[in-house]
Amino acid sequence: MGSKTRVYNSSIIAKICYGGPVSFSGVVKRLYESRACPPRPPLRQIAVAFCGAFIAISIAASATEVTHFPLILGSFGATCLILFGFPDTAFAQPRNVIGGHFLASLCGLFFLALFGANWWSMGLAVATSIALMQVTQTAHPPAGSNPVIVMLSAPAWSFLFIPTLAGACVLVAVAFLYNNMLVGRSYPKYWL
Repeated sequence: MGSKTRVYNSSIIAKICYGGPVSFSGVVKRLYESRACPPRPPLRQIAVAFCGAFIAISIAASATEVTHFPLILGSFGATCLILFGFPDTAFAQPRNVIGGHFLASLCGLFFLALFGANWWSMGLAVATSIALMQVTQTAHPPAGSNPVIVMLSAPAWSFLFIPTLAGACVLVAVAFLYNNMLVGRSYPKYWL
């Protein structure tokens, strides 16, 4: 009786998550399915992303040296990939970049203050930040690493504003100027 219940419950989970029962052989089969890799972006697009990321991170890093306020996070490198390599995506829009980084750092700081830095509070902080970004429509994949950064560095609550909020705003401002003035792209697609 217990094994039937377990099979029933796992089939419900599989149906909810994957649209139907999933067998081990089905998962293995998916590993061997051949799908074509998308084409490489044109060299101009690669050069535009390279220059944009260089300018944005250089400005944030030099501002850090001049002001002695940290404006750099490890996740900002991945943010630059999205801002300059894929500026038309929802993940690259200011609402997502700024809101996503803010919410994710807030989750990290909240769980750090409440439970301290350990494996399960880190997991809860990341999962909660992902859920909150999806609920608020501010999903920004690089921001998903902010709770991990918070748990590993144990910063003060000011981390939420400097470097998180200030740094994200600097990157969006550079992306706005660079994409519209230097490259001739229309960025952003929407603000809020």
